[in-house]
Amino acid sequence: MLQLPHQPLRVAAVPTQRTPAREDEAGPWHSEAVCRRDEAGLFFAPSKEPTAARLSREESAKRVCARCPVMIECQEHALVQPEPYGVWGGLTAAERRVVLARRRRREMEHKAAASADHIAAAG
Repeated sequence: MLQLPHQPLRVAAVPTQRTPAREDEAGPWHSEAVCRRDEAGLFFAPSKEPTAARLSREESAKRVCARCPVMIECQEHALVQPEPYGVWGGLTAAERRVVLARRRRREMEHKAAASADHIAAAG
């Protein structure tokens, strides 16, 4: 990546971990996350990151996620919180917005179907 000397590339601050989605006897899920070991910079965009660099970085982050033993827990955490930035559980912020929109749509469809069933049963 080409970087001009008078314009340093700044990495956005990595947010601190919020309350974990679940904990078990072994401890919080995020203690087992592969990204905590050495590659956290891959998961959050530097300011003014060019599109090609962002896509490459996100793909690299997703490869790390793919080998993570707590990928599903991480992904669910990011959807429940919801985390507005970074790659979490193999999903970018944009991909998480799509997942959340689909979940909301499915919930509305289920509620509408249940309401219709209730009306039909009462009639």
